[in-house]
Amino acid sequence: MPDKHYKQIVILSGKGGTGKTTVATALSEIAKDKIVIDTDVDAANMHLVFDYYINSEYDYYGGKKAEINPNKCSQCGMCELVCRFDAIKEFKVSRTSCEGCGFCFRVCPDDAISFYESKSGVYSECELEDQSKFYYAQLLAGEGNSGKLVSEIKKKAYEQVKENVKWIIIDGPPGIGCPVNASLSGVDFVVIVTEPTQSGLHDLKRLINLLEIFKIPSGVIINKYDINTDMSNSIEKFIRPEGISLLAKIPFDKKFIKAIQNSKSIIEYDHVYIDTFKTIWNDIQKVILN
Repeated sequence: MPDKHYKQIVILSGKGGTGKTTVATALSEIAKDKIVIDTDVDAANMHLVFDYYINSEYDYYGGKKAEINPNKCSQCGMCELVCRFDAIKEFKVSRTSCEGCGFCFRVCPDDAISFYESKSGVYSECELEDQSKFYYAQLLAGEGNSGKLVSEIKKKAYEQVKENVKWIIIDGPPGIGCPVNASLSGVDFVVIVTEPTQSGLHDLKRLINLLEIFKIPSGVIINKYDINTDMSNSIEKFIRPEGISLLAKIPFDKKFIKAIQNSKSIIEYDHVYIDTFKTIWNDIQKVILN
């Protein structure tokens, strides 16, 4: 990673469907001198909203798969017997079921099983309309090692950091799993997008507990706050003693849905929200730069 003359911000949510990517795309369009990364590699969707063109595409090899050589195989059945993932049937290996554990390789008496590097996904280096770099990745169906792919795409983005880059904005995955941990590496500030539901509050608490381990400052946006004002008040009451700032409360508005349906960011679809997200962006900068 180059010397940091820039700040990294990741937008996260404790659960899916809170409006995380909506916030991330809006902030990305307001920010200047930035690189944008979508690290939600299991379900990337920033590219569905942005106008961009692809400069380069890269294959991602995240692990190995077993392969049986029929010319050497005596069909003893040992491999199928020991495979706990039921990946071997009729002396053939299912690519989507094989986890690459190597047990079959170890027990094969005929030396008929080998391992090959398996393509697990694809990641792309793109350019937005304002000439900012944009990166996103997609795992193939049934593949794992999502955290490793997140690290891979971030590494590729760091290689393109120029002196004029002041911000790296990351649309992270939901939850608290491995790809979230990989997304948090090197980050200066986390924007947490939550919703006023019981599950929203529960998953917000889990995410904040994770951030305490990383010791990364954060701020909260309550999306659709007016669908349950009592729960919104509960969220505010929870984050206040935690020292977490409330960045914004965004009301429910069908325009957000319409924007997604038209493959546009909310500020591109309706300019009324430009001031809302400019205020959020300015508040984030104050927290980070002060």
